[in-house]
Amino acid sequence: MALTESNMLPLGTQAPDFTLIDVVSKEEKRLPQLKGEKGTLIVFSCNHCPYVIHLLDAFLAKVKQWTPLGINTVVISSNSIKTHPQDGPDEMAVLAQEKGFDFPYLFDETQEIAHAYDAACTPDFYLFDKVLKLQYRGRFDDSRPGNDNPLNGKDLQAAVDALLQNKTPLTEQSPSMGCNIKWHPGNEPASWNI
Repeated sequence: MALTESNMLPLGTQAPDFTLIDVVSKEEKRLPQLKGEKGTLIVFSCNHCPYVIHLLDAFLAKVKQWTPLGINTVVISSNSIKTHPQDGPDEMAVLAQEKGFDFPYLFDETQEIAHAYDAACTPDFYLFDKVLKLQYRGRFDDSRPGNDNPLNGKDLQAAVDALLQNKTPLTEQSPSMGCNIKWHPGNEPASWNI
């Protein structure tokens, strides 16, 4: 595992469009049909990363609060299953069903979408407004495995609150941190340092 920070895509960026397979329904899903009335949270994640596992239940609880407020959530795994088969579509579907995901869990097999979003780590959070302009990119909160900080989602919650209150995006945004995305050999971003 290489501890990696998110790349902090510029605020105001239009969400890159995508069509990906939902591992549970086995249906293609397009971003325009997934976006929320008030906003859309796109998260790059995976099954095995200890940073994802650490916050998963707290994240799922937040999603249940935000969905009725008009914030839709979409989770994408872009990890190479050549090197990390535990992050493949079948295993993703098992996790989604075990944890009761009530949002799409999409598989980015070619990793094109991770590149389009400049995603770097798992988890990597992107909050877009109702017209899919980026309002927040960064961390859930400052809790990490083993640091004993409270797991409360305060950073992402503050961004959601600002969005719902039609406030300008938060000026202070801290990068997320976690396992690096497991790129297919030869598919690493040009800026990626090994």
